[in-house]
Amino acid sequence: MAKFIITQVSKKPVLNNPILIEGLPGIGNVGKIAADFIVEETKAVKLYEITSYSFPHSVFVNEDNLAELPSVEIFYKKFDGKDKRDIIIISGDVQPVDEESSYEFSDRMLDIAQELKSNEIITLGGIGLGDVPKNPKVYCTGNFKSIIKKYKDDKVIDKLYGVVGPIIGVSGLMLGLATRRKVNAVSLLAETYGHPMYLGISGARQILNVLNSKLDLHMDLKKLDEEIKDMEKEILKKTEELNQVAKVLGKKARGKGIQEMNYIG
Repeated sequence: MAKFIITQVSKKPVLNNPILIEGLPGIGNVGKIAADFIVEETKAVKLYEITSYSFPHSVFVNEDNLAELPSVEIFYKKFDGKDKRDIIIISGDVQPVDEESSYEFSDRMLDIAQELKSNEIITLGGIGLGDVPKNPKVYCTGNFKSIIKKYKDDKVIDKLYGVVGPIIGVSGLMLGLATRRKVNAVSLLAETYGHPMYLGISGARQILNVLNSKLDLHMDLKKLDEEIKDMEKEILKKTEELNQVAKVLGKKARGKGIQEMNYIG
């Protein structure tokens, strides 16, 4: 079994019927870009930091020339008003690299969501296309018809069958595993270019527009363009490094007769 080291870095909050939003690296890094922006724009508070023996076997060298383990972080944001639902955000550098660890990690994230009294999950991701989309569409799927109905509108398409294959990784597994717990879960997926070194900024912006409207987050999306240069430099550097690790893993997998899989997308 994978070992996850979960370090609590702030006091556990009492939240008002929170919605959990997951955005980890994937196709076009759409989910990660969106989740990171929500954290930054809402000034969310870091609650947990997670490292694991199932994350890629590497460290990043930061701007201070110090080595850092890859990690996943969980944040929360409390809003004013009794009717305003709080949010929990999962973001990070990586996802688990194998199937069993991905299942275990997704289950652990759902444990934490329920410990924080969340009964609604939103996962974010990208749909890889052969070309760069000019106006990315946003699709949704979920584990119950009621949650799909909540997020479907004229800007969010619920006809995903036949558009994509399986939703791989945490963004997909959290939907399926949440069903066992009878927790509502929906995935918002934006079109993006399916190249591993492409950043799906336009797709992330479309998802942020949806979340801004549905969750009443009052985010200034103009700031996304201002912050994207710094974000782009950091994400692309880490993506390139992780893909080098994935190539090494792929060679070992092929030697054992296992199908190779890129880490990102």
